[in-house]
Amino acid sequence: MAFEHAGYVLHNRTVELKGGRTQTIYYFCKKGNTPKSGEPCDKPDNKVIGINKRTGLPYLKNK
Repeated sequence: MAFEHAGYVLHNRTVELKGGRTQTIYYFCKKGNTPKSGEPCDKPDNKVIGINKRTGLPYLKNK
C-alpha cells in the first residue's frame, strides 16, 4: 500500500549514477496525478516526513 501524506503519494525510482552505482530516489506526487516513471511505495523505516515551510510540500529526510 502506498504511503500518503496531505494529498500527496510517495513514489520511488531506481536510477543508475555515473559511477555505475544504483540508488533509489523517493519523491511525492499529487494524489490523482501519475508521474512519467516510478511507482507508489511505502515509507522507508529510516526516513521521516518533513514539510517545506515556504511551499508546503512534503519531503523525506533521515531520522
